[in-house]
Amino acid sequence: MRRHLFLILVAVLFLGLSVIFFFLPNQPNDRLISPSDQNFFKHQLPKPLEKYSFENLRKREYQVSDIKLEKVLDEQSSYTSYLFSFQSDGKKVTGMANIPLRLPSGFTLKVHPEGQAKFPVIVMIRGYADEEIYFTGLGTRKGAGVFAENGFITLAPDFLGFGDSAEQSTDILEARFERPVTVLNLLASIKNLPQADPNKIFLWGHSNGGQIVLSVLEILPKTNLSANWRIPTVLWAPVTKGFPESVLQYMTDLDDQGLKVKEAINNFVSLYDPKKYSIDNYWSDISAPLQVHQGTADEYIKTEWTDTFVQTLKDLGKSVTYYKYPKNDHNFSRDWDTVVQRDLKFFKNNL
Repeated sequence: MRRHLFLILVAVLFLGLSVIFFFLPNQPNDRLISPSDQNFFKHQLPKPLEKYSFENLRKREYQVSDIKLEKVLDEQSSYTSYLFSFQSDGKKVTGMANIPLRLPSGFTLKVHPEGQAKFPVIVMIRGYADEEIYFTGLGTRKGAGVFAENGFITLAPDFLGFGDSAEQSTDILEARFERPVTVLNLLASIKNLPQADPNKIFLWGHSNGGQIVLSVLEILPKTNLSANWRIPTVLWAPVTKGFPESVLQYMTDLDDQGLKVKEAINNFVSLYDPKKYSIDNYWSDISAPLQVHQGTADEYIKTEWTDTFVQTLKDLGKSVTYYKYPKNDHNFSRDWDTVVQRDLKFFKNNL
């Protein structure tokens, strides 16, 4: 009896596997996946982060929401700073907005039929920030003030999990992948800010914010935002390593958080192709003119990394203006005024 039962079970198992093989999609070279294949279970597991691959981010639509000026943060003679908010995939994101009060001399702007001046917009993306000490405007406030004084609206999002924004994903890597999406949703919403000229948009990114901006530039050309895909961009000491190298290179001291990140990356690469999430795999898709700044005494971004990035883009025929600043740190403390004035000139030349 037991022998008959065993034979029946074997037959059922064999029949089940045969059905699975029959209905599996064709593999490269018409190779079927065998249960003994080490990738068999990898193909069967759910992949919730697959939607964040650059190719999939190019296929989706980006949310157009209202940009609300919620309260005044500061008042200057030439601009007012506000806490602003918008929706990114249904989640509230806050940030700092600077709105100019008047036109600088020599500035020609588009004027709405109702008389509302339309100012050009710089979306400013900060670098890494510790949640414990973060405040709205950290990493962008000083430069944003100069740009606003000169007739540019500035929008600097806090990102999910910061400021008065909604909570970020509890998945360490998803929280990272959400950030380019946040910027893309903000770009889609600029047309709903009455003071903004949606046809004159710029990007500015510092450090890890530079990596976010580069991701956006690579995703843009094939989205519903493609009309604005050529956005002139400034990068300050940008992170240009691919993923996951860009994360791992800053994890020499593996504290508890670092170990969690490393474990998350190990799990990720066992399921996904990291190249599909990596900026260095899509350099050829960047079409925007770039201005790049690098301090030679930068303690976080090595000059040779930025040298290699710039040369790679130039070899691809991209438009890149590159400045190096001797003895300057990650924040350009010795030549900050020079850097900002060069950025102003770049933005004005690209109006």
